[in-house]
Amino acid sequence: MSGPIFDKKNVLVAGGAGFIGSFLCDALVANAKVICVDTFVSGSHANIEHLLRNPNFVFIKHDMNTPIDCEAFPELERFKIKFQGVQEIYNLACPTSPKNFMEQRIETLRANSSAVMYVMELALKYKAKVVHASSSVVYGPRPTDEKPFVEEYIGLVDFLSQRACYDEGKRFAETVVETYRDFYRLDARIARLFRVYGPRMPLREGHMIPDFVTAALDGQPLTIYGDKDFKTSLCYVTDIVDGLVKLMEVPAYTNPVNLGSDTDLLLADVANKIITATQSTSKVEFADPLLFMTPLGLPDIRRAKDELGWLPIVGLDRGLKETIDYTMAMKGLKQTT
Repeated sequence: MSGPIFDKKNVLVAGGAGFIGSFLCDALVANAKVICVDTFVSGSHANIEHLLRNPNFVFIKHDMNTPIDCEAFPELERFKIKFQGVQEIYNLACPTSPKNFMEQRIETLRANSSAVMYVMELALKYKAKVVHASSSVVYGPRPTDEKPFVEEYIGLVDFLSQRACYDEGKRFAETVVETYRDFYRLDARIARLFRVYGPRMPLREGHMIPDFVTAALDGQPLTIYGDKDFKTSLCYVTDIVDGLVKLMEVPAYTNPVNLGSDTDLLLADVANKIITATQSTSKVEFADPLLFMTPLGLPDIRRAKDELGWLPIVGLDRGLKETIDYTMAMKGLKQTT
């Protein structure tokens, strides 16, 4: 669909009330009319509450596993979708709670299959550009040679494991996006996100960094589900959002691109930084590995640097401070309500 853009482009963010999605809505709303679609399976009303009075922002509670008719919602009439359509779609809709992963496997499976297809059908209807948020799990386990993953690596994933609805699901989701792009000549791009952290991550849901902060504030042990050699990379959420926007804006782009930090960190060192920053008496302890908390490989981000002009700029100390401040505020809010 090609039509006039009356003042600002219409942008739909599937999963827009989630951790990353809400920061993306923050970044977009200054220059676009943003349609945030979410079911609150792992997102939160609190993440977008500050946007609800913004005339360029509308929240729609809808499950992307069913078709969405943007022209049927009265609250979207001011966006003139019937005449203008939707210009861009970001797809971040997928459950992300390690704590509830086993109970949400069917929802995860659908998010990585039928929901992606309905996103692409919406893009087909409006001839909208798409950025699909994939994951580093498409590459499989951390390689023994410690080499960063390049986008050309086809990966190695156990498609029958308990994690397969997420790991293999993310691979299939990329297949859906690429097939629609190739068959219908849609403008669709794929971002492979590595481990992301920052404010608005759900507390006590099994997410590594907020759980560390919560434990430190409570004077409880910071548990690493692995040994002292557990390594990871950590990319601050606003850097990831910047990468997603740059990927949408670059002309005629078809290659998958890694977005993440290429700095390897010992998780024990990160935990001790949090203990120091919170002036906690907590200690670091180690436990048996968990299904959804495993060492991930590092990204090779040369493509993002060279072709998008992107690289992460928020240092670990600053990112952890922002995350700690948010967690302290949220814990205080919950204690007084």
